[in-house]
Amino acid sequence: MVRVLGCVGVSIELTDSLKSLLQETATQLKGAARRRFQAQTVMGLGYGGQLIAQNELGWDRKTIRKGIKELTSGITCFDNYSARGRWKAEEHLPCLLEDIKKLVDSQSQTDPSFKSQRLYTRLTASKVRKLLIEKCGYSDEQLPTSETIRVKLNHLGYKLKRVAKVLPQKKFQKRMQSLNN
Repeated sequence: MVRVLGCVGVSIELTDSLKSLLQETATQLKGAARRRFQAQTVMGLGYGGQLIAQNELGWDRKTIRKGIKELTSGITCFDNYSARGRWKAEEHLPCLLEDIKKLVDSQSQTDPSFKSQRLYTRLTASKVRKLLIEKCGYSDEQLPTSETIRVKLNHLGYKLKRVAKVLPQKKFQKRMQSLNN
């Protein structure tokens, strides 16, 4: 239990049940609503409320400050979650998939048993990467890794597999007729 001196000099007690209620409420809220709740709670705690919220509730002071600025200014910051993360290789290099198709189509064949729609190729992903540098003019820094190119090949429907050569049929020995017949 922590005693906090409030805004008007009134003592506020942060009991364990109140702490758990505040923490649970904060975890259920997201984005601007969470920051607003944390800022209102800290402002209700009064002087030193940010430090108390950090130590007792485990809240981040930067988030609390951002919430207080949003409350005082009336301007809410929106989080751009969709802009986070890494971009796909096709967004950096728009012609990449077409160039991969051109290179691999000449070296691929369909499934000999016609059981699937997959195309089998003799080229490995690292070989495709080297060919993209040599024939299509990409630089080494520009291209993604061989692992990424392997994923793109699989996504395009190509599968790395040795192309089965036509093997001659085995010669079977002719059955000898037995003398007893």
